[in-house]
Amino acid sequence: MLTQTTTRVLEPSDLGAALAVLESEPVANAFVTSRVQIAGLDPWRLGGEMWGWYANGRLRSLCYSGANLVPICAGPEAVRAFADRARRAGRRCSSIVGPAEPTAQLWRLLEPGWGPAREVRANQPLMVADSPASEVAPDRLVRRVRKDEMDILMPACIAMFTEEVGISPLAGDGGLLYQARVAELIAAGRSFARIEDGKVVFKAEIGATTPQACQIQGVWVAPEFRGRGYSETGMAAVLRHALTDVAPIVSLYVNDYNTPARKSYSRIGFREVGAFMSVLF
Repeated sequence: MLTQTTTRVLEPSDLGAALAVLESEPVANAFVTSRVQIAGLDPWRLGGEMWGWYANGRLRSLCYSGANLVPICAGPEAVRAFADRARRAGRRCSSIVGPAEPTAQLWRLLEPGWGPAREVRANQPLMVADSPASEVAPDRLVRRVRKDEMDILMPACIAMFTEEVGISPLAGDGGLLYQARVAELIAAGRSFARIEDGKVVFKAEIGATTPQACQIQGVWVAPEFRGRGYSETGMAAVLRHALTDVAPIVSLYVNDYNTPARKSYSRIGFREVGAFMSVLF
């Protein structure tokens, strides 16, 4: 019997079915799930469209199409359908990111029309922790950033983003959206730092949160303090905060060539469970 498939933009009434797909892989989908749980499926609030791929009338796969293009629980047939829709719409995203296998397939289909990419990070190990390691003592000076410390934190955030992504977050709109996101994380109590003499030594954020899992992002140590273990003890502190206050599983993904970071994360309790891929434009 032939499988009947279709792809369409999801509507607010599809929220329950979309969440069922997202929550089937709570760690890999934490970023998109957290946004959908807050904003629903209205494109204006969500910041983009959610595409759904149906097989025999049942929603099986998703693709978030906003500032990022993110395939979700997508097998080869769903990826081909999402690629066809993306080609017709034209590139609006600044990156394609998601689990490595479907993201690689999506990029192979889109590269002839969308390429070349500015950078392709084909293997970014996905790491998770559900308990802290006892060998690394958390840095007791790492704490939540206060709202009145926004001006202290912002230069560190800009430096981290520029180092990681290769472009400044101040480009385009002068950094208004980026500053709003930093302020949002501070207000939510999900921005952490060690601050000495008015300067950030270490920082990290819990960027995506769901009841099942959360994701750490934006890990950064000031250049003059690197090589002294601040990243390891700082991350141990953020991990404890996350496990205690946010979710039972904490995740992050890291570039495969960043061997020191991978070893450091392993020492504080993280283990590799898969891989992401990012295509940057």
